[in-house]
Amino acid sequence: MFIELLSSRRSIRKFKDQPVEKEKIDLLVEAALRSPSSRSLNPWEFMVVTDRALLGAMAGCKPHGASFLKEAPLGMVVLADPDRCDVWVEDCPIASIFIHLAAHSLGLGSCWIQVRKRTYAGDTSAGQHLAGLLDIPVGREVESIIAVGYPDMTLSGHASGSLPDHKVHWQKYGAVYK
Repeated sequence: MFIELLSSRRSIRKFKDQPVEKEKIDLLVEAALRSPSSRSLNPWEFMVVTDRALLGAMAGCKPHGASFLKEAPLGMVVLADPDRCDVWVEDCPIASIFIHLAAHSLGLGSCWIQVRKRTYAGDTSAGQHLAGLLDIPVGREVESIIAVGYPDMTLSGHASGSLPDHKVHWQKYGAVYK
């Protein structure tokens, strides 16, 4: 069942104008909170945003790759306390993918918006811009936003034959895995 979920999941950037039910949001939050973290330090934190005006403002956090957030009924912000754990950069993306997979299992679509190391304008980072919009305290770092909603587009999963199997090596680098 897990491989079926993986093989059918795609990034969705177009959503129906339909709110995500509180029960499903609760399950997405639970999935995020169940994500593994190094030494169980759980450096991540999550923000649930459903306010359309706020989502629209958040969609401008970087010049490219976030505009579709303004049409999503839900944005889940994944942020961290870097002082809590030295591997927050790894732990936050794990939580992000848990949100993606949970969303897909619930019949929702989702798409990752990379925030960390992205620029808003000039010397202002996308994370700094979001911190101002969302009252995120100093000392927290935004890793990503996951846009979530009911898909208004249909994409088939990637066929097994299209997977980049040349990137898998057997025993030593360069030896073909088959």
